[in-house]
Amino acid sequence: MQYTHVLSPLQIGSLELKNRFVVPAMATNFADFDGTVSDRLINYWEARARGGWGLLIQEFTYVDPRGKAMFKQPALYDDKFIAPAKKLTDTVHKHGAKMFCQIHHGGRQTVSALIGAEPVAPSPIPCPVSGGHPQELTTDEVWDLVEKFGAAAWRAREAGYDGVEVHGGHGYLVAQFMSAYSNKRTDIFGGTLLGRLRFPLEILKSIRAKVGPDFPVIIRYSGDEMVEGGRKIAESAVVGRIFQEAGYQALHITCGVYESSRYIIAPMPIQQGFLLPDAAAVKRAVSIPVIAVNRIADPAMGEAAIQAGMCDLVAMGRASLADPDLPGKVAAGAIEDIRPCVGCVQGCIDRIYDPAYGSISCFVNPATGREAELAIKPAAVKKNVVIVGGGPGGLEAAWISASRGHKVTLFEKDTHLGGQLRLGSIPPAKQDLPRAIAYWEHMVEKCGVHVKLGTEATAAAVLAEKPDAVILATGAEPLVPDLEGVDGANVVGAWDVLKGTTVGTKVLLVGGGMVGAETADYLTHYGKQVTVIEMLPAIAHDMGSLRPFLMDRLAAGGVRMDTNVTVQKFTADGVVALKDGVEQVYAGYNTIVLAMGTRPVNPLAQELEGKVEVHTIGDALKPRKAMQAVDDAAALAVSL
Repeated sequence: MQYTHVLSPLQIGSLELKNRFVVPAMATNFADFDGTVSDRLINYWEARARGGWGLLIQEFTYVDPRGKAMFKQPALYDDKFIAPAKKLTDTVHKHGAKMFCQIHHGGRQTVSALIGAEPVAPSPIPCPVSGGHPQELTTDEVWDLVEKFGAAAWRAREAGYDGVEVHGGHGYLVAQFMSAYSNKRTDIFGGTLLGRLRFPLEILKSIRAKVGPDFPVIIRYSGDEMVEGGRKIAESAVVGRIFQEAGYQALHITCGVYESSRYIIAPMPIQQGFLLPDAAAVKRAVSIPVIAVNRIADPAMGEAAIQAGMCDLVAMGRASLADPDLPGKVAAGAIEDIRPCVGCVQGCIDRIYDPAYGSISCFVNPATGREAELAIKPAAVKKNVVIVGGGPGGLEAAWISASRGHKVTLFEKDTHLGGQLRLGSIPPAKQDLPRAIAYWEHMVEKCGVHVKLGTEATAAAVLAEKPDAVILATGAEPLVPDLEGVDGANVVGAWDVLKGTTVGTKVLLVGGGMVGAETADYLTHYGKQVTVIEMLPAIAHDMGSLRPFLMDRLAAGGVRMDTNVTVQKFTADGVVALKDGVEQVYAGYNTIVLAMGTRPVNPLAQELEGKVEVHTIGDALKPRKAMQAVDDAAALAVSL
């Protein structure tokens, strides 16, 4: 495929971009707690500037302390933030990139624990997600905030940014004013459509008064807010026309508010490019550039969308986390070298809310946010490395080690690479996972890894390679409880089901974590009647942001779900269990499927102890998600 459209230059106001690839504003939590740009944030952006993106847009940057919406969010409400931000823009500009700063206020979508006061909003209506008791802004207070947006834009120019993006999407303060969903005012900042739009229009005037005519100003807003009473795309097309006539120089069409946040950063269950029709609807109403965003993970989709006239630029946010060098690889024709975003949202969303991490990462690219720490450099001493296991961890360790100059041999007992991830791609809505496996397969081949498929790695076979170091990535195996009847002919494992084992019409699935719940989802697509029992209080408790989509599918598939259930023994057609401490019999099932967790498989560690340098990673060390295995692998491989 030719990528002539997405690689062509484009003008936004007085600024020329070298191509149409955009890194949109995405929360990273890499700034310092007080809002100062940190070295970590600079390293993150430098990697993407070096990678060849036409436009970088810094994550939401608050213009007033009461507008802060995340713990480590950049700020521009005071002149003290200019110098640290200038260090960032100078670094980005060294690589020929252009960078905008997204200016923002959280409005009612923040919490008092974060800002030390009650949130403010156009109307005193709580956000259904954030809660609280927002204070209605007076008309004078609204005008004061207009000036604060303008002042932040002036600071952005002084800090060296090439333009600003006003954040009018995702239900934050500007969006709250724009939408009848959250704005019930009857003064000049409410009532009619033009009244609701007065806030972003006056912000633009304030910015222009402070920075002059040659500093680009664009706006991001939700085409469809995806809530009852929220703005839909027909009105958003009209809004786009009004914004163009007011002087905004590009429109960035996103979706959603906090109440519909599952769509703002759409994961695997949502089809790629699902918002392109919204961008196209706005583009038909305007002549200024339109940026499309959300689930555009493939540069071919971006190229086709621009060629078809659906948009002028493509924002590939999560794809830029997976591979900061994506545009450069497209330009070089190295499409297979692109690390693919698979829409799992484990690193980009789930980790930012996980107290153990508190900032973003990426399943396929552990170096996201650790660019300096995990930089791949030639090894000082070239080693002979043997890796046992061809799952995600083993594959990541293999290609990185080989790319650093080590000789790498990989043993995999199966006839295919991918490990559990191959099974994980079988249930519904997991269609993108094979892209990650295909990438790793390509990279181990490209980097010269000697792969031995269908080969059991005994200690003797490993030592015969005369390795300097051995990496054990042998994974895990299903946990089978020591309970009466568990070895019955009617009992099978979830992995066996996903491999094609035949089951009866009525299925009892024991274990409602991710594997069990996804296996239940899989079975409903083949007409099975499924009951899931789980000892914990929630089904799919380990699913993170994918959980709401899965739970909807389980409900639609008629799956019965019982929690707080502990199995005591297995019977010929079910189990005897305790539910909330009371004995309960589950009977009448043709097949019982076990999904009760896993345990490490690592027989070689002890056998190789003292004979060679040994490292154990991934599930072989401790059963966890695939992302932890990839993290382990990358950290080890760059240090060998």
